[in-house]
Amino acid sequence: MSLSRSARTVLAAATVAAVALPLATTAAQAQGSKAPAAAPYAGLPSGTKQAKTLVIGIDGATFDAFSRADMPRLKQLMAKGLTARSNLYADPMAPTVSGAGWSSIATGVWPDKHNVKDNNFTAPNYGQYPDYATRLETADPKTSTLVVGTWSPIPQTVFGAKTDLRIAGGNDEGTTTKAADYLAHGNPDSTFVHLDEVDGAGHSSGSASDAYLKALNTADAQVGRLLDAVASRPTYAKEDWLVVVTADHGHTPTGGHGGNTPLERGTFVIAQGKGIRPGSVRDDVKITDIAPTVLRHEGVATDPAWNLDGGSLAELKPDAFDALRPALRAPVDETRLPADVKGWTNTAPEGWSIDNSRMPAGGVTEWRGWAFATDEFWTNAERGQGRETNVRARDVFAVADSDEWDDKAHDAGPFDSTLVSPAYRLNGAATATVSYATNYRVDGPQTGDVYVSYDGGAPQLVKSYRADGNTVERLRLTVPAGARTARLSFRYTGTNSAFWTVDQVAFGQPNPPSQLAVASLRADTKLLGRPGSDAAWKVTADGVVRTAQGRPVKGAKVTAELTAGGKVRKLTGTTRRDGSVRLGATVPRGVATATLKVTDVRYRHLAYYGELDPVHTLDLTRPTGHRG
Repeated sequence: MSLSRSARTVLAAATVAAVALPLATTAAQAQGSKAPAAAPYAGLPSGTKQAKTLVIGIDGATFDAFSRADMPRLKQLMAKGLTARSNLYADPMAPTVSGAGWSSIATGVWPDKHNVKDNNFTAPNYGQYPDYATRLETADPKTSTLVVGTWSPIPQTVFGAKTDLRIAGGNDEGTTTKAADYLAHGNPDSTFVHLDEVDGAGHSSGSASDAYLKALNTADAQVGRLLDAVASRPTYAKEDWLVVVTADHGHTPTGGHGGNTPLERGTFVIAQGKGIRPGSVRDDVKITDIAPTVLRHEGVATDPAWNLDGGSLAELKPDAFDALRPALRAPVDETRLPADVKGWTNTAPEGWSIDNSRMPAGGVTEWRGWAFATDEFWTNAERGQGRETNVRARDVFAVADSDEWDDKAHDAGPFDSTLVSPAYRLNGAATATVSYATNYRVDGPQTGDVYVSYDGGAPQLVKSYRADGNTVERLRLTVPAGARTARLSFRYTGTNSAFWTVDQVAFGQPNPPSQLAVASLRADTKLLGRPGSDAAWKVTADGVVRTAQGRPVKGAKVTAELTAGGKVRKLTGTTRRDGSVRLGATVPRGVATATLKVTDVRYRHLAYYGELDPVHTLDLTRPTGHRG
């Protein structure tokens, strides 16, 4: 912090009278012709939505201290809702300070996108990544948005001028009183409240002090007043409230933050609302998920073009790596970590595998080849080397770390390991998409390559990494005609360099442009020769090939099997303009029955999907010309 919390609070209190009215006026002017649905309450337009949100931020609240503090209201909220702990970034992405933290919460993206790296807000990228209140107002100007904050940059800078009403509370008592009044008597759709004085106690006394615990207790009571204000609303029973409580960073035991220790990086999300299971605990939720969760609750769909890092709570899904959490192991060679911390494994999840055939023997056990780890385990193996930037991975992720592996003697040769995915089934579409979160960091000779192989064939290079990259990749693949499976592989090599992490690997395909179906198939039997002779039966079949939408397909290749007299014969044909195909064969005169089965229909990259059962039993004892 450039200012201590106590200094910041005095400054905010001194300016609150001058700040609150101009901010409200500016916000109203920014709305132009926006007309509230009903008479405003003290300058705030009346909301129009049944779904409403309240996000409360407690600056500098260290979750590890909650168990030592008297916090009945927050603990009640946790019992009724969701609790999720996670970690922030650290340098070189940004220090663990308020400007970066609150901007990540408000915008749904990390500091390398919103570009707030300190508390000076030198060049924020809010134009590309605005706060969620601005997005709510842009989507529907009738939405009523309210921001009340003790630290003046929250209403002045982090939340933009499209917000209906932005108020500097002066101190936490003023913030709580103002916000509770609007919640009880006004009608905001979306409210953000910032409480600051826990952070002040952290700066003054540290998170291990009695003063810090007392500040948490006071904040808990203020949270309770806000919740009581919501519950007191005469329309509360008819409303759908989502309540979220979070923090921008933690504190050291002796006071201060900005560094990369677990207590400084630690943060949390507590959420209660419809669809959130009471008492649930999750390991995959980040503070960047708050903004998209609010937007979804308020009925605003997240546009992929926004390039948000977060996702709504309801839409986050665990991946295969996350299933490994119960099987994670304690340290073996990583003696810097507590002996009872479980956070790594080299056993791949079902369907995945690790090829270490090129790995030299020896090295640090935990990182010999690709491994799976949690942020708490991996980043604290050795802090200050950029591992704290791995914020786009969630829960358990895959990591190849040649730097840590090299910290113990090993045979000659570089780190060289390949992570191999399951075989993904293909649906006949001509393209596929691959997405994954990746953090590739270089500090010496190393390579990172992604390959795809079809039906067990030779690997084809999809993507190469040779420079630092921290993003969610979305790659488009061209699928060979007729391919039935695809498998991905991630090969990393390094000579005491840095690392590569991969997480949330997803493989998908669009629906095929059309599916092929055999809409009808007729089977004829015709006698060649006189009755009673040894002449053979002539079996013919007319099939019509159509798309799933009913259009006939010309040029489709039809393959069928005729089983008669204990023999199987393969029949092929090509459909004509009207989609029809004629197949024929002869069978001995004495055979009484035969079956005709369509086994394959193909047209370019499309394949038959079996919407109809293409198996027909033919009775060859019937008169000539019988249709089976």
